[in-house]
Amino acid sequence: MAFRLIATTKTSKTEGGHTPPNNTLVKKLYIKTYGCQMNVYDSERMAEVLSPLGFVVTDTPADADMVILNTCHIRERAAEKVYSEIGRLNKIREKKIENGGARSILAVTGCVAQAEGEQMLSRAPHLDMVFGPQTYHRLPQMIAEAARKGGQVLDTEFPVESKFDLLDVPRTLDGASAFLTVQEGCDKFCTYCVVPYTRGAESSRPVNSIMAEANELATAGAKEITLVGQNVNAYHGIGADGEVHGLASLIKAVADIDTVKRVRYITSYPAEVDDDLIAAHRDIEKLMPYLHLPIQSGSDKILKAMNRRHNAAQYRALAEKIMATRPDMALSSDFIVGFPGETERDFEDTCDIVRDVGFVQSYSFVFSPRPGTPAAMMEEQIDERVKSERLARLQKLLNENTLRFNEQSIGKTMEVLFDRRGKKPGQLVGRSPYMQAVVVEANDELMNQIASVKITNGYDNSLLGELTANKNNERFCA
Repeated sequence: MAFRLIATTKTSKTEGGHTPPNNTLVKKLYIKTYGCQMNVYDSERMAEVLSPLGFVVTDTPADADMVILNTCHIRERAAEKVYSEIGRLNKIREKKIENGGARSILAVTGCVAQAEGEQMLSRAPHLDMVFGPQTYHRLPQMIAEAARKGGQVLDTEFPVESKFDLLDVPRTLDGASAFLTVQEGCDKFCTYCVVPYTRGAESSRPVNSIMAEANELATAGAKEITLVGQNVNAYHGIGADGEVHGLASLIKAVADIDTVKRVRYITSYPAEVDDDLIAAHRDIEKLMPYLHLPIQSGSDKILKAMNRRHNAAQYRALAEKIMATRPDMALSSDFIVGFPGETERDFEDTCDIVRDVGFVQSYSFVFSPRPGTPAAMMEEQIDERVKSERLARLQKLLNENTLRFNEQSIGKTMEVLFDRRGKKPGQLVGRSPYMQAVVVEANDELMNQIASVKITNGYDNSLLGELTANKNNERFCA
């Protein structure tokens, strides 16, 4: 598993973002999302599934009629943090009831729910519902069952039919960017990862299903679509022609939607980046010149212990091939520090590959033993102090790479998609093709628009720029 990790309250759709059917009592839904981009996608879809029941999204749990925690099991003590949050939310609910409010539904989903199941209901008896990431299309039935039973509902079985075949609610969008899940599950069984156990085997959605959703998103205003999968470049969906299509073919189909201006994908498994995908970066203008390509370690010994299906030399060769095909490409990566058996020499091998490849952005974590995974039972577990010291050294090196890349952006003109307000009045923030945060002075008309920006300053975590002087940008000037 190699997604960027997040922890955020689900706020991409404001209250009223989903319009309930006429004569439906309006109820409020609060979703807190942990983990990867796929969890963000799932949270959005859950809100859409519940919209016909009258639910609209709220930013606060205190006034919610239903609270859902969409959890992640990747980091250490993830489950403990979930239980702590359940307790906090239950206290909020009890206070609401004391003040004469109605009892809200408290539910947990995601990978912790899938892994813990019955144990979670037993340990947190005030929970109403626990359901896995493959079953949220059944949410209306679960709510009805919970009301009928007046007790707890557990649904963590992997359904025979894909949830995507049963999600018949349209996509909605608040903004100009959208995630679109095209592939789920993983068959790689990296020794540190729980995903094969919580998300199941690799499966790919049919091309027609994905394109129908992509067109819905485009109609709703999406200018940028990110194709998401646990191992997205293992995509092998059946097309209308009955043939198997790979990720490169799918990217081209999405890019052919006129109103979609940008296409991205995440997360890639290095051993499955094929020539067609590399060529797509050269040939498809809308495909952004940025690739998240997790290596995890630069040591061949550690990569073998992780059951990664590449070595450091193969990764270097792949990076060189990608850059030779499209010279303006930039790579980002993920790193695990302190994997069992990691020596100082192994760690230095990781630092060497960081220097050689020059990753422009990366996510790094100390090794967290996940219960049930082979790595958790390995000998030569690394002392926590050693892990922390190595992580600090690696992050210093990674941050130097990022700052260097940002400073090299000064003087360049980039197309930036603006999606949020800045910290200061009159500022908007957007994302460059390389996922850099770009801050400009502009009015709100620029929100959810793409505009040309000349970069004037580069910092550790952002760029500062000015709208270029042209007629298209005049109306956006602050």
